[in-house]
Amino acid sequence: MDDLDRLVHSEAYVITQSDYGEADRLYTLFTQKRGKIKAFAHGVRKAKSRKAGHLQSLSLIHLMLAKGKTFWIITQADTVDAAIPIKNDLKKTASALYIFELLNRFATEDEPSNALFNLVKDTLARITEDADPFLAMRFYEFRLLKITGYMPNLTTCVQCNKEILPQDQYLSAEKGGILCPQCGLSAYGCKKVSLPALKYLRFIQRSLAEELSKANIPELVRDEIQQLMQYYLTYISEKKLNTPLFIKQVEATAKNKEIE
Repeated sequence: MDDLDRLVHSEAYVITQSDYGEADRLYTLFTQKRGKIKAFAHGVRKAKSRKAGHLQSLSLIHLMLAKGKTFWIITQADTVDAAIPIKNDLKKTASALYIFELLNRFATEDEPSNALFNLVKDTLARITEDADPFLAMRFYEFRLLKITGYMPNLTTCVQCNKEILPQDQYLSAEKGGILCPQCGLSAYGCKKVSLPALKYLRFIQRSLAEELSKANIPELVRDEIQQLMQYYLTYISEKKLNTPLFIKQVEATAKNKEIE
């Protein structure tokens, strides 16, 4: 590794952070130049630390990084976008945390991806702008799966290869897509998919972000789509996701306030 590779300037997001020693922190970062990396910030927990105020979750930051023996070292940090509209809205905060939880699960360490970095950046912008982040989150899920090579097949049966007809079907995370009724009945662990949910899933999968506003998805179908995506993403990432429960709690609290 030459000197140019040892010093990196990059936009980045904080994914996770943990205290280390008496004054340091270890961060998991998603950087534009280096992908997902581990990086130390020395002395960041001291009261006089300038970097601490910039190394915030959800914020877009610009970092200067130096390559250490084991981890990168954060030598300078500046805020590019503090994401104040997201941080001031609990529902938007919950949605953004979900974006980063999935990013942490699917991004490969030390593997740069401009497509994935731009997807995160664009999705946070949509969450900021949209009153309802539902479609922005579903778009993110599908594009994340596409970039990382896990996009489900929603057009033909993944077992018998027959074209899917307009009727209720099954989704198999293990097999990577839709099963026709005949194959689905004998498959283990798959989930039933209603025809309306399948139509909207296909629409989200094939559409550009700006086209999603055309979709007016009924509440029951939204719930079904959300559950199906959680099932699929949990299977692929091999671990239960934490933030969907937080999102449900936030939504339930908001509904209770509306009733009051």
